Order: sequence, then structure tokens, then C-alpha cells
Amino acid sequence: MTLRIALIGFGKIAEDQHLPAIAANPDFELAAIVSLNRPSHIRCPVFSTVGDMFAGLPGGIDAVAICTPPVPRFAIACEVITAGLPVLFEKPPTATLGELDYLIALARLRNVPIFTAWHSQYAAGVPVAARALKGEAVTSLTMLWREDVRKYHPGQQWIWQPGGFGVFDPAINGFSILNNILDEPLLVNRVSMLFPANRQTPISAEVLFHGDDRKAILDWRGGDEDEWKIQIETASGKSVRLMEGGAQLEIDGAPRSLPPRSEYRAIYEDFADVVRRRCSKIDRDPLRIVADCFLAAERNAGDDFA
Repeated sequence: MTLRIALIGFGKIAEDQHLPAIAANPDFELAAIVSLNRPSHIRCPVFSTVGDMFAGLPGGIDAVAICTPPVPRFAIACEVITAGLPVLFEKPPTATLGELDYLIALARLRNVPIFTAWHSQYAAGVPVAARALKGEAVTSLTMLWREDVRKYHPGQQWIWQPGGFGVFDPAINGFSILNNILDEPLLVNRVSMLFPANRQTPISAEVLFHGDDRKAILDWRGGDEDEWKIQIETASGKSVRLMEGGAQLEIDGAPRSLPPRSEYRAIYEDFADVVRRRCSKIDRDPLRIVADCFLAAERNAGDDFA
């Protein structure tokens, strides 16, 4: 049976990634969109609120994907989980770790499957890197996550508000990869964050993790080119380097041939399995790492961001 899915929130990620992934997956049919903006090129019903969708399509939805900014997701998720609908969460799943833990408990109470979809974990090089690092003792780790906020979030103000994550909105992708490929948990030690004087979230940060020579350098101010890299060295002399957010991989300096892979198509393949088996797939650690960063942070004030 085809699963009738609703997209809640219809911004750039929903249109560019979720929409084509749903269209390419025979397990799903786009049944509705919930959005304050009403896209004219979408033929399915469009509703302003989840309540309007339930009233307009009683019994007509089998699952939802929540693609709004982080802050409103908690209330939306409570509503759809209480209604018994399986939920796919775009990253990050919620604005706080407490909200996520509450939703996990609510989903268990209601016997509703939920899926925290960390798309970077589905990059082609990530499972290969995980296998290469299995059983290895890490001696050094460097994560470099640099991009231009003006390019990827043009005109978006929610990213600069409390709960918007700032530079940690892209960096959580790198943390999700590390959580997927390392045998041990990533623990935050010290953090230095730079906040624009006129913004509530950081534009750059340096994170030091527990252990020798383990760090992440995050920057949203742009440069000559985007950079999403992870370099790991091990006690046995192995070197693992992920580039382009996990789409490219080198092991011991040699590039690995990787199959072409659509992260979001793979996500929806997993979500179909989650819905049919009614078995949740949850990874809370990337959000925990970000929460720990803010708890451990030294705050530095910079110039206004325009």
C-alpha cells in the first residue's frame, strides 16, 4: 500500500530535497503540504495549519515529514504523534534536547514510530569510513566546516534567533557523521564562539573535544570555497579523510571509488521501512553535542552582521 505523506513546512530543503525524493519513491504519495506560503506549482492540497489538514483530510494521511525551522517543530510533532502519525524529522529534530527526549517518550507511549533524519549520515563515503575505522584507536581528529551563510540561508532570519543554531546548523551535519563513524562518543571539552553584535547565534566557533588533538573549526563567514572535511588519524597509522560532507573519501591518501548516492532518497527508503515495521530510528547524539557546545562555550562579541 502506498503511504500518503504530508510535508509540514515548505522551504528550500523541502522543495529541493524532500519533494523529489518522495516523487522518486514508489512507497510514498505526496498527499498534502502544510505551509503559510502556498506554492502555486504544487497540485496536492495545501493547508495553513496541521489542524486544518486533519479537518480537510480526515484519515487521509499515513505519515508526515516536518521540515519547518527547529523552534516550531515541538508543538507540531506533539500534535501529529498524538494523532498517531509516524514522523520524519528534518535535521535538527528539535530546538532543544529536552524537547527531543519528550517526543521520544511520547512516541513510545503512543506506539508511534519516529525517525531523526541526519542526511549527512547517508553520504556515500560515510559507511565506508565507518568500516575503515572499526576497532581503530583515534589519535587525532579535525573537522573543518566552512561555508557562506549568505549563500545557503539568504534572507533567513530564524537562524540568527534563539533556537536557530547559527553556525551549528550546518556543523551538526559534521557531528552526525562523526557520531556515525567513531566507535566512542564525541565529548565536548572547551568551546569558543563568535557572535555578531546584532545576532543571537554564533557565526563561527572552535570546539575542542576530550582526548588528544580533537577539534572542530566552524565558520559561516565564507571564503574562497566551501569546506566540509573530516580528517582522522589512528594509532595503527591509518588515515581517513572525508570531503564534500562525506561524498568523497580517501583512506591512507588513496581516493576511494564511491557509488552515486542520493542522501534524501536513501532517507525515504529508510522512512518507508520505519513506517511499515513501526520501529523508530533515533539518533539524539548530534543534538547532544551541539547542546554541550553551548553549555561549555566562551562567548566572544564581534562586529554587526549585515
